[in-house]
This record gives sequence, C-alpha cells and structure tokens, in this order.
Amino acid sequence: MLMEKKLYTVIVYSENIAGMLNQVTAEFTRRQMNIETLNVSSSNIEGVHRYTISLWTTEWLIQRVTKRLEKKVDILRAYYFTDNEIFMQEVALYKLSTPRLLENKQISKIIRHNNARVIEINSAYTVVEKTGKTDAVLSLYKEFAAEQCVLQFVKSGRVAIVRDASVNLSENLFDEDSIRSKVRG
Repeated sequence: MLMEKKLYTVIVYSENIAGMLNQVTAEFTRRQMNIETLNVSSSNIEGVHRYTISLWTTEWLIQRVTKRLEKKVDILRAYYFTDNEIFMQEVALYKLSTPRLLENKQISKIIRHNNARVIEINSAYTVVEKTGKTDAVLSLYKEFAAEQCVLQFVKSGRVAIVRDASVNLSENLFDEDSIRSKVRG
C-alpha cells in the first residue's frame, strides 16, 4: 500500500547544547527524508531551543521519526503537524535594481499589490520585504523576476504556532514523568 506524502511541520524543543542541530537533522537523513525548511531559535524558556522543520513525508514515517527524536535524552519534546493545524509564515527579502525600479512603474505596483514593504533604498538597489506563506513569497519573486529587476533573493524557513487555542507546546517540557521515561529509555 502506497501512503500519501504530505507536507508536515515538526517542532522540536531541546536543551541548548552544541551538536543538537546535527542530532536532530540526522534522524531525518537516516531515513532519506529531505528537509524543505529549517528554522532554529531560542524558545520562550531560557536554555531551551526550538527547531521548526518542514518536509514532505508520510504520516507513518513522521510518527516514527518524532518518537525517535523524543527518545534522545537532550530532546524535551517533539511534535508534528499538518498545515491546517498551524499558522505559519516565512520572511523573504528581495534585492532589486533601483535604476530598473525607477524606469519601470509596474515594479512599484507589484510591491503595493503584494503588501510588501521597502526597507532600504539607495542608488544601486532597493530591498523589499514580504512576510507570508511560502506560495505568496515565491509568487512575488516570480513577478519581480518577470520584470528582470532581481539582484538577490532569500527566504527564511517557516515559523509556526499551533491553531488550537488550548495547546501550549512549551508547557510541561520539564515534566518529571517525561524525564524519567527518557532516562529509563
């Protein structure tokens, strides 16, 4: 039976120690799972980092990887979600040619139409920022590329929070039962 691949977002909380990024990503590479986006930052708890990882896979495989991650001593919690269970955003920066922008009024219209904002402008280049879903930031890139004004483009990995108002992912990260079960592992 062939299982359907979906885009999943995995959120992992771990202690802030050297080498954790390698340990987390190794769980995916062992199973030949290609990471689409990866965002690592400190969490709202001092000394705890949050990894937000998106990838295409099956539910069966994402369940297995999430369970494996939680068995690691330095990982406090691991969760997985589909896109309809989270709010997610990415940030993109577009470095555009200022001379091209000034000669082609359509580029300014594209910026306004996409609710993007200019964050720096000088005689050589203009930097535009767009926050949104992956499709929106990539669509804006395509519009700029069609106008032949893009000098550079970069986008972040996704940041995500759970839609369910009753869920607080960082709650009980240091729950004693959870720690004991990891130590007994």
